[in-house]
Amino acid sequence: MLRPSVMKLSKTLKSPNGIELPADADREERQVALEYVAEAWNEAEDDGVATLALAHASLFAAITSLVEYHGESAVAALIASLPAKIEAGEYSLGRSLQ
Repeated sequence: MLRPSVMKLSKTLKSPNGIELPADADREERQVALEYVAEAWNEAEDDGVATLALAHASLFAAITSLVEYHGESAVAALIASLPAKIEAGEYSLGRSLQ
């Protein structure tokens, strides 16, 4: 069972493109949020929703939320940085960390 987050956002940092990045103290809150998303994802798959449809809907929801909070230019810059991160394996669950 997931436990509710007891941590509120505190200090934030700015990335070069202007997007606020959570401070180290907020990693626990992000982990709890990811657990909630994973639980909803698994329930949707159990109900027969296709994984690819979930992925597209999740990206749409995430991007629209980021745009609403940070604006189009900052989010476009963030997304432009993703290809290098993807190719470096930052989003591959099977990669080994050293």
